[in-house]
Amino acid sequence: AITTCAGTHRNANIAAWVMPTAMDGGTLAVALYKVDYTIELVRESGLLNVNLLHTGQRGLIRKLGRQSGRTTDKFKRLPHALDERNCPYLTEAIGYAQCRVRASIDAGDHELFICDVLKQVVLNPDTDVMTYRFLLENRLVR
Repeated sequence: AITTCAGTHRNANIAAWVMPTAMDGGTLAVALYKVDYTIELVRESGLLNVNLLHTGQRGLIRKLGRQSGRTTDKFKRLPHALDERNCPYLTEAIGYAQCRVRASIDAGDHELFICDVLKQVVLNPDTDVMTYRFLLENRLVR
């Protein structure tokens, strides 16, 4: 899940994909769907957090990925906190990577953000990672 902020606005979304682009894990590529509100905030602020979800958070796929933050406060009844940049992160996630956008590139119906990882925080290490295979097996994605 991607969380971001710009000024007083904030949003959360499910990323199409996230992958490391450096062997040391210090750089991530984050793909965001162009029509989503999250992408507007990331473009404006250059800030985002990549939240690593666990299998018990499967309900977040619908809550964060299938409704718009333009009209819905996705943080309502969603356990979260703000980092020192005032950017939200999900307190029940396994952890999060605090990122700053270095560059972006058009990638079809997505925009690809190359991000420097500023800090990594482990919150709930004793949970199972929500993998893409888990999403497919549970029919949470196509």
